[in-house]
Amino acid sequence: MKTRLAFFAGIVLAVVVGTARAEKPLKDYSFIHGVNYGMQGDQAVLERDLGYARRLNLNSTRIWLSYQGYEKDPKAYLDRLRNYIRTSQRLGFTTIPILWNGNSLNPDTLKPEFRARGDAYVKAIVEGVKNEPFTNSYWERATAEEKKQREAEITGFLRYNLTYVKKLDPANAITVGYTFSRELEPTADLVDVLTFHDYTMTRASVEDVYRIAEEVSKKFAKPMLNTETGCIARGNPYDMVLVIAQEHKTGWYLFNLMIQGYWGEIHGLFYPDGTIRDPAIVAAVMGFYRNRDLNTMIKPVPNREGHAERALKAIEAALKDNQSTFGASKTPTDKILDAAEAAANLLEAAEMVPMYVPPAAQIRFWRQQPPEKRDRDAIRAFAYDLGLTLKKYCLLY
Repeated sequence: MKTRLAFFAGIVLAVVVGTARAEKPLKDYSFIHGVNYGMQGDQAVLERDLGYARRLNLNSTRIWLSYQGYEKDPKAYLDRLRNYIRTSQRLGFTTIPILWNGNSLNPDTLKPEFRARGDAYVKAIVEGVKNEPFTNSYWERATAEEKKQREAEITGFLRYNLTYVKKLDPANAITVGYTFSRELEPTADLVDVLTFHDYTMTRASVEDVYRIAEEVSKKFAKPMLNTETGCIARGNPYDMVLVIAQEHKTGWYLFNLMIQGYWGEIHGLFYPDGTIRDPAIVAAVMGFYRNRDLNTMIKPVPNREGHAERALKAIEAALKDNQSTFGASKTPTDKILDAAEAAANLLEAAEMVPMYVPPAAQIRFWRQQPPEKRDRDAIRAFAYDLGLTLKKYCLLY
């Protein structure tokens, strides 16, 4: 398995939410319920997005910085970062800025001749506001022999920066965020908090990640945080990872706050308009989890009061176009959609249909079209299929 890790200098202001500066690193970060955020858009977008996070009682964000972005316009970059931290603080959030992001590692930054330039950037950020280094082609495309040398080079870079940042700011916490907890030890003696990512696919594998992290935490007497977790495409569902984090009394940062951009297909809590992809994620963030115990689960019965049978009759009636000798009298599509909506609501409420494209969303799509523009045959087929599904799960034969 590929080795990957991330470096960031963490400003964790959370002794009391809103504290302008930490007095010293904390011994416990289990209270952190955070989210990764792209820090994009204007002030209105920033306050909108953080407003969504605030409604979920999240209390921290993790953001990416860039030395290239800083060097283009140092003053503007620092002003933007300060504004972000001040806005976040005002809204009740602490901030972890990532100084070096290994996903886009420039190998030149590891060389001694870059050190003065790198120090200037780090000093400006740390004093101005008092990531995964092995996930890059420089490491991944190296031969087995080169990897050892390059891993040592990257680790040396990390240890140097940890020491330098701590010299500039001895109060705020610093850390190296590893993708795998089994790789925490190389900098464990220098960090204030051990941080790792978890995107593994089973409960057993997630538990193993925490077991290893807890062993390192105990060995070095350092607190720990999971700074990236939650991914649809990696079999790492949000509600699973959050319940396990709770059981291990570990703070966390979900990836990602917004459903948009490059990661929108596989990460995220909120759409820009404030709607959500999966209510189970929001429930889990608030500490409520889906019942997955077959011994206690009570299955829903949509036809308990006969409404499934009524919905089926409505669909049957809507699909019967009255024929005559001189032509057909076609049922209006609104009537077919009404019948389909009743069935869709029963099926969605009982979770008897996939929610990849919720049936109600498809119905809404058609209702927003002028009746003369609707695909009548598609609507009829859709209503028919919903009826068959309802009939099947309600055992109506």
